[in-house]
Amino acid sequence: MIGNDTGAHRWSIGELARASGVTVRTLHHYDEIGVLRASARTTSGHRRYTADDLRRLYRVRALRALGMSLDEIREALASSPAEDPAAMRGLLAAQLRQLTVQADRIQQLIAQVTGLLSQLDGASMPDPDQFLTTLEMISMLDTYFTPEQRDELARRRSELGADAVEEARVRFADLVEQLLAHADAGTPVDDPRVRDLVRQWDELGNAFHAEGVGGEQTKAAARRMWQDHRDELSARLPWPAERMAGLMAYLERARAAG
Repeated sequence: MIGNDTGAHRWSIGELARASGVTVRTLHHYDEIGVLRASARTTSGHRRYTADDLRRLYRVRALRALGMSLDEIREALASSPAEDPAAMRGLLAAQLRQLTVQADRIQQLIAQVTGLLSQLDGASMPDPDQFLTTLEMISMLDTYFTPEQRDELARRRSELGADAVEEARVRFADLVEQLLAHADAGTPVDDPRVRDLVRQWDELGNAFHAEGVGGEQTKAAARRMWQDHRDELSARLPWPAERMAGLMAYLERARAAG
């Protein structure tokens, strides 16, 4: 191997990928853009990662989790070597703060789901509002939203107030029932009644997002989350998952029809 610490352990790219949960493709990309390059090579030219490289990879992953772009990470690492204890301490402290917030949210979600199970144990089906509350909490934990976006969504809910949020939940459940009835009946998506309900649906959703570019970004993130986890998310609602999936498709056709 080529390098200064010939007695230290070295990892091949495959070994590092398996151990860290990062794909080989991602490690190649990190190498190409200068975020993480293997410090050593074998005599045949194969990459070998050192302990310093491993610490650098940890910092890359931690900074990504904190919302930094790869360009920002590259600049940050260029000004602070991997063996700098002060820099690592600051990063770990920031990561710990983020994990503490996530743990608090998970505890809230655990309490919410425990409450739903308790109701079912008592032979009582939780009402749609309770399922929606749980769904909102799951969405807050989802990685589709950056910490800043999650904070913005929380601020928006706070600005609306508890009464408005409660009213929105009731309206949402009513809109679902009305639109499901039209979808089941095969009402054309360009029917004025359907178009009016879709308009109300979109207005209701827009109320929970900020205006401008920020709001469009959170709405886009919510759409991506639904597209990627449609079955899982719809299964947590009080309506059958296949009916909710059909309803979402019905809404998209209605929007496309103008």
